[in-house]
Amino acid sequence: MARNPVTWLGTPAFPVAAKKALTDTQLRRNLRKATTTIRGKRALAVGELPDWEDLRRAGEAIKNEVLSNLDSYLERLEQSVTARGGIVHWARDAAEANEIVLRLAKAAGADEVVKIKSMATAEIGLNEALEAGGVTAIETDLAELIVQLGKDRPSHILVPAIHRNRSEIKEIFRREMPGAPDDLTDEPRELAEAARAHLRRKFLTAKVAVSGANFAVADTGSVVVVESEGNGRMCLTLPQTLITVMGIEKLVPSWRDLEVFLQLLPRSSTAERMNPYTSVWTGVTPGDGPQEFHLVLLDNGRTATLADEVGRAALRCIRCSACLNVCPVYERTGGGAYGSVYPGPIGAILTPQLMENLQDKQTASLPFASSLCGACFDACPVRIDIPKILVHLRGKVVSAKRKRGPEAVAMSALAWVMRDPKRFAAAQRAGSLGRFVAKGGRIGRLPWPGSKWTDSRDLPVPPAESFRAWWRRTRG
Repeated sequence: MARNPVTWLGTPAFPVAAKKALTDTQLRRNLRKATTTIRGKRALAVGELPDWEDLRRAGEAIKNEVLSNLDSYLERLEQSVTARGGIVHWARDAAEANEIVLRLAKAAGADEVVKIKSMATAEIGLNEALEAGGVTAIETDLAELIVQLGKDRPSHILVPAIHRNRSEIKEIFRREMPGAPDDLTDEPRELAEAARAHLRRKFLTAKVAVSGANFAVADTGSVVVVESEGNGRMCLTLPQTLITVMGIEKLVPSWRDLEVFLQLLPRSSTAERMNPYTSVWTGVTPGDGPQEFHLVLLDNGRTATLADEVGRAALRCIRCSACLNVCPVYERTGGGAYGSVYPGPIGAILTPQLMENLQDKQTASLPFASSLCGACFDACPVRIDIPKILVHLRGKVVSAKRKRGPEAVAMSALAWVMRDPKRFAAAQRAGSLGRFVAKGGRIGRLPWPGSKWTDSRDLPVPPAESFRAWWRRTRG
């Protein structure tokens, strides 16, 4: 199977990347301001609904039903899309999905495609695959465009350029955007107008558009995208060919089920009662919109994730980013430290499962990128118990390292010591000497291999007398 490009090549393990991110004071200011603002607005939007908890439970139940019967719902979706003039393609992994999209773009005679913001296409590295095949992908979402022009990596699921401020965006536009005014300032209105003028030319000449999907309705074959800017609407109506790449878990059974998520998603993501643009298309309509519609159904590790009774709950995710905005770890490190297109708490449980590799150092570090405070579960609109899955995945990481890691060596040594009362007593006496290197009642640094512990936490000072010695002295 081809390599799964959910993570970025060359990214160090989370502790290393996080330590570097923590030294970037501008990044931390940008993140703190943005996440604090989003949290406040979301709290107001959610507080308007007296039945919010009932909606969360309904969303959880619908998603569980879909995951329990995913095969039949996917077959129903394929039949519905095909009956309405669309063409369905099945992709086992990133390589297959990329090959399908590239082939379709070239068949349409396109050397450039316009793209709606899509986590699925970022997950498979579609832009890079298209570029290698001679096709340029143009991101039309403003934040994605900023990231693309800045040759950067997204830092947030909903707001990819959350780590950039207005002055930084102005410099990126003036340096990288064709036709950007020389006197461009950092006023939001001017920045948006410069992007609008740049993108309008792309919309009017594009033959092919590529989208993701927030939801797909199995009963009718309808595909749904929600957005705030309207650029997606331009992609969905002007080009002759529309290619949608959708994770197989994005299904809802019926329109009635969709109603639940169209209440949950906007309030949890953009803190709005409804999204400014909700686009729905069903197959092909002669003379109206794209005349070719292709739906690429992407597995890419999802079937393997579905097999895990605990971890499969991550597939309920509707990509709202609410968990990122309340996470104290994400707020201080940003998305880049996670080394994945899925940052934050949801990325810490989704990426290792999609990668199907908990022995890779970078991937294996992600389940530990959390304080387990539980704020993510409280915020999740579909009630994914992220802390529970984090602990579950941590157990898998430890099991994978048990026979080869330092923990295995340490546990073997400890077992040898504790099997003999004399060895155990001698170890206790030796351990009590640690009090001579303590400061303020704590041991902050030990030599290797003890440094593996004290690099991230202090060690309590051992008592001068062990319980065993006290018992012998006082009770004979």
